[in-house]
Amino acid sequence: MVESLLTLWKSTGLYRLFSGPTDIWVKTLIMYVIVGALVYLAIRKQFEPLLLLPIAIGMFLTNLPGAELFHMDLFISDDPSAKVVIQQVFEKGGLIDILYLGVKFGVYPSLIFIGIGAMTDFSPLISNPKSIFLGGAAQLGVFAAFAGALMLGAIPAIGFNELEAAAIGIIGGADGPTAINTTKELAPHLLGAIAIAAYSYMALIPLIQPPFMKLLTTKEERAIKMEALGQVSKLEKVLFPLVVLFIVAILLPEAAQLVGCLMFGNLLNVCGVTDRLAQTAQNGLINVVTIFLGISVGATATADSFLEWKTVGIIALGLTAFMLSTIGGLIGGKIMCKLSGGKINPLIGSAGVSAVPMAARVAQKVGQKENPSNFLLMHAMGPNVAGVIGSAICAGVFLALFK
Repeated sequence: MVESLLTLWKSTGLYRLFSGPTDIWVKTLIMYVIVGALVYLAIRKQFEPLLLLPIAIGMFLTNLPGAELFHMDLFISDDPSAKVVIQQVFEKGGLIDILYLGVKFGVYPSLIFIGIGAMTDFSPLISNPKSIFLGGAAQLGVFAAFAGALMLGAIPAIGFNELEAAAIGIIGGADGPTAINTTKELAPHLLGAIAIAAYSYMALIPLIQPPFMKLLTTKEERAIKMEALGQVSKLEKVLFPLVVLFIVAILLPEAAQLVGCLMFGNLLNVCGVTDRLAQTAQNGLINVVTIFLGISVGATATADSFLEWKTVGIIALGLTAFMLSTIGGLIGGKIMCKLSGGKINPLIGSAGVSAVPMAARVAQKVGQKENPSNFLLMHAMGPNVAGVIGSAICAGVFLALFK
């Protein structure tokens, strides 16, 4: 009887947690604190709850002692072919290993982009194509973070290589699925830290951007009222996703997967004959995939892989990337303001960081504080959706260079 009770005790998570080396259980307890912080931010503060909560639960499950729900070694092997990986997962893996296959093969980010495309209105960009310049200017943080990661690579405790630096740089695009899709190809061991940094900073955009918006623009510039956008015909709405996909695929095939899914989702919405499919993409599809993606990505954040100096570097570089992307967009907005003779409010440049539609709403809110009759939302949506396309193109550049 005593032996049976002893065997039962040794099978518990408590025994497995505290019977090992001290650093293991200390790290595990720290991970539980981080999980608690993410749950608090998601539920209490409502910071990106649809993603932060599943990520937090994935982190909690993967750090349960003895549960063995996720095994990254099954996905990083000498033979990374799809057939071998799938065989290993179904023979040796658990539930989260099976769910992670959607991340490994880029299924989840692509499906989410279909949903995003179906929910996004490209009319502001079509009506004012010059705003694509602002979406490009706001990618400054991507390349600045990439360069910063390479410089931090000289520090032995961090040591980022080119592939890791490229994955970190995409955080500056403020687009979670793009960051995940790039990281799973270039640096899958950093997926948890990069995803958490990307989505956390996206949620903090209302706190991060306004100080820079006020610092880099004058009161008069923030109060500029912009003329109403012109009407966009149905033909233009239908042709736009097809033309963009063709141009991107011809110039940068590596970006065709994400951009193609984004444009396909938008086409479902604007063509007028696939309303049921558009509604499914906007609701059921994106919601289910978000759950699977969040849990799978969170599961990569094990205590051993997450609690290291590289994570600190990623968090710092991610914040720097967001700030510089905001600055780049605002500088682009000021340039366009000057060239237009004061007809363009430079605040809309800050929306070029992607993060649809939150960044556009922040531009609207800041502009309306200076002039209550100012309505910048639709004008800011142009750079906002241009930023989505721009971040996907940046990811394609990195994949073409380093994959």
